[in-house]
Amino acid sequence: MLLIVDGHAYAYRAFHAIRELSASDGSPTNAIYGFVKMLGRMRAQVRPTHLVVIWDGGLAAERTACLPGYKAQRPPMPTALASQLDGIGEYLQAAGIASFCREGVEADDWIARVARGAVLAGARVVIASSDKDFMQLVTDRIGLLNPNDKTERIWTAAEVREKTGVEPEQIVDWLSLIGDSVDNIPGVPGVGPKTATALLQQFGSVERLYARLEEVASERVRRNLQAAQGAVLRNQQLVRLREDVGEPFLLAAASPAREDTRRLLELYTRWGFRTLRQELEARSGPAQGEFL
Repeated sequence: MLLIVDGHAYAYRAFHAIRELSASDGSPTNAIYGFVKMLGRMRAQVRPTHLVVIWDGGLAAERTACLPGYKAQRPPMPTALASQLDGIGEYLQAAGIASFCREGVEADDWIARVARGAVLAGARVVIASSDKDFMQLVTDRIGLLNPNDKTERIWTAAEVREKTGVEPEQIVDWLSLIGDSVDNIPGVPGVGPKTATALLQQFGSVERLYARLEEVASERVRRNLQAAQGAVLRNQQLVRLREDVGEPFLLAAASPAREDTRRLLELYTRWGFRTLRQELEARSGPAQGEFL
């Protein structure tokens, strides 16, 4: 089992979940602590044999060329969070957890490539992220761990259908019709999730919908669909995850390495994580050194 963690998504989540936490020198540590705890809970739940954290390397040039406003509305990362990303990286290295980032490669695309590559290598995959784009990847061998789902279940095609009313292979078309405010992708005016679901249940795909547009019952919806046809086809290119990015994936690259206990104890001491340090010492015994 390979667990793929959407790094920036969980860093943001940790940062906002724990508001006040800092080291003895006053530097913020809330995102680091929250990330470590969240990752620990995920590992306990999923029990992966392989684990990788993938970070966003910036916007794909192809998408910004297609839609200049793509993700343009997103505010810059808070300074207090940005200052902790290196610390999260230090933790991952000391814990023996693989971590990948490449400039110009969006995390979503690299996650898609890694997930498909792992399946080809014979592994089952769980993607940890709340990003709805990943619903398009769900198969009988790729599941989703959505932190917004309090049941903590691993999403399968059944959960995708329950959430959207369509199959995983229809998610690209579904999102292309309704748009995505998070990514600043405009949808068809007057076509929300329920209407998009009904259209795809009736026609099966965007291509067949436009081939039989005269069969759409609502004149208003039919008119809006016709006017937005170019935008919908563009949205398909924006929403569909690319699997030709990043480096070729080898499952062995996600095999957890032996954790550096001494380094972890040093980091926990620097950050003031007393409970985490005590838990680590209980497992491995106290280390000797000047930092103690």
